[in-house]
Amino acid sequence: MSTADDVIELTKYLYKIPEAMALLSLSRSVIYEQIRAGRLRFVKQGRATLVPASAIRDYVALLEREAEVHYGQTA
Repeated sequence: MSTADDVIELTKYLYKIPEAMALLSLSRSVIYEQIRAGRLRFVKQGRATLVPASAIRDYVALLEREAEVHYGQTA
């Protein structure tokens, strides 16, 4: 069952690190490792590190492309 909070979550543009961790099912250290490696984009607002929704989509697409390459090599 969908609630108003679900709709708000889907329309957010920026996610705090703990929210990005939950969305991607990754630990804090892995999130920051991916940021340092340039694989996950982020923005700063004051002292806060925020991950744009578009960066989360791009990161998932990157993982999917990498998975396709690996599947193609092993098939």
